[in-house]
Amino acid sequence: MAAVTELVPRERGGPLASRARSAADDWPAEAIDFANELAAYYPAGDPYPGLAGAWIARQKTKNTRTTYVRQYRVWDTYARKTGTHPLEARFPLAEAFSRHLETAPTMQPVKGGHRGEKAPTGPPRSDAARANLLSACSSFYKYAVRARREGHDPFDLVARPELDPDGSDTQGSTEEESARFLAAAREAGPRHYALFLAIYTMALRLDSALGAMAEDLGYDKGHRILNVRLKGGRRKPKVVPPATGHAIDVYLNGRTTGPLFQTRNGNPLDPAYVWRLVRRLAAKAGIANAATFHPHVLKHDAVTHALDAPDAKLHHVQDFADHMDPRTTRRYDRRRGRLDNSPGYRIAARIAERLPTTDD
Repeated sequence: MAAVTELVPRERGGPLASRARSAADDWPAEAIDFANELAAYYPAGDPYPGLAGAWIARQKTKNTRTTYVRQYRVWDTYARKTGTHPLEARFPLAEAFSRHLETAPTMQPVKGGHRGEKAPTGPPRSDAARANLLSACSSFYKYAVRARREGHDPFDLVARPELDPDGSDTQGSTEEESARFLAAAREAGPRHYALFLAIYTMALRLDSALGAMAEDLGYDKGHRILNVRLKGGRRKPKVVPPATGHAIDVYLNGRTTGPLFQTRNGNPLDPAYVWRLVRRLAAKAGIANAATFHPHVLKHDAVTHALDAPDAKLHHVQDFADHMDPRTTRRYDRRRGRLDNSPGYRIAARIAERLPTTDD
């Protein structure tokens, strides 16, 4: 497969090896694996697998790369089953795919199956999940058009599900439930407690927590901080509260290098493992929605609980949550919409004081 093998790295020879350096030599593993996966389905010389790999490689974070691979794979499989090469797909097929997603079952782990085995037995994707998947497909085609200087995006006119900008599918927990969850994590061991306390008290995304290094801990203007990589790849120092810092120090036990949260072999924790661990601890803590509990629930709860404070200021919580748009933060505000919070009461009282008295 000439075009793709030029992009997918091969074993290097010795120091005098004559092979020209490939554009893919600096690709992350997710991009290389995906290009090789696609190469098995397309003829030799087809540029498509290398193009898809290059698109994955340009994503800034491992979490985004992994997510895009998982999402785009659904479209690639669908297109192949219809006998259509993805680079030749047109709007009618993309639109049919969008309708297909509305009823198609999702992949779920097979109970009693081998490790990683999945089957299409889950419920159809939510509106938000379908919107994200279609957006990933469109992202590939926009990249492909620019890279090849030809073609078009078949998803450009595909209608996305209409999402409530003020809604959230995440099922939140009460502060008491969060405390029970963290107590279960503490009983499970120092690493579990430090990880989940950090996610909750620092409003971290899972990929930010698992991508942090021990070297990222430090101090700034008297505050203990963790310099984390946020969604989109930007860096930001986040305050480490004293209790969280103590839990991290107990877990690190003097270690100052390597992934902040790591396995016994020194490798970063696997996100899939953390997802399973979260649900196990949620069940142990007696949380009602333990079966659907996931790491982002902890960040969701942290933002919600921060907004619940009587003296909460939206811009402070927005910064704490790392949201670019305050409307995103507002989605977590459980006080929103309460009738007794209506400003109408206050302005009516103030204006009544200014109105001239009448004889009635």
